[in-house]
Amino acid sequence: MRWLLPHPALSAMLLAVWVLMANEVTVGGIVVGTVFALVLPKFTQPFWPDRPQMRFGRAFLAYLAIVLFDIIVANFQVAALLLFRRNRDLRARWLIVPIALTTPEAITMLAGTISLTPGTISADVSADGRFLLVHALDAADEAAEVARIKARYEARLRRIFV
Repeated sequence: MRWLLPHPALSAMLLAVWVLMANEVTVGGIVVGTVFALVLPKFTQPFWPDRPQMRFGRAFLAYLAIVLFDIIVANFQVAALLLFRRNRDLRARWLIVPIALTTPEAITMLAGTISLTPGTISADVSADGRFLLVHALDAADEAAEVARIKARYEARLRRIFV
């Protein structure tokens, strides 16, 4: 089965994106999307020699749920900050987050998650891949914010990326 679907997650994502971009579900659209979803990963397989092993079970679904919840909550928090506090009251900080993730894909997923959450943005990864530079819009306690990122996102990503 690996020869037909060298990267099953990529195939599923390509099919979903194709159907979403078509903006309607038709048999022809699904057939064309399926062809792309089967051909493109097969064609790009040589560019993914050390593909990371991922678990797409409960850990992945829990991670998605936490990220979606955090995005919704952070939107309200940032709106409240901007509407009800003066700019001089904001405690913007640069955070240096030590990371234990080893694969570039896991580090990218962590940085993307942080950037997706309103109020924080990943700015840089150290050359050795052991630290992530994050800007937080309002962080009263730097150590607590770093610990929150590590516990909430990094620990879950370590369970997803084997």
